[in-house]
Amino acid sequence: MVTVTPLTIENCSCVATTVTLPKTDLVIVSTNIGYIMCGALDVGLLNARLKDRQIIAARAVGVKTVEQLLAAPLESVTEAAHAIGIKVGMTGKEAILLMCRHQTHP
Repeated sequence: MVTVTPLTIENCSCVATTVTLPKTDLVIVSTNIGYIMCGALDVGLLNARLKDRQIIAARAVGVKTVEQLLAAPLESVTEAAHAIGIKVGMTGKEAILLMCRHQTHP
């Protein structure tokens, strides 16, 4: 099952997505420019093989819900995320708010 929920964090509009799979769930919070995700995210792959895409993303491990993802410290971040100020150790919520501050609106 896939659950997609609009989410507002301090006036920042984003989307929470949970994919329920056998024995695990994928948990993601995304903005218009990037996302944070549970431990299934392969940050090394994004930095190495997809580097030219400049994907803004970060990973938190040991989380099972959107609330936990937002509260957890980030374990790894892509180079593109680091370039906008997202750092290992900050919370998922802090990363989402930084992404929102860097969004451009048409």
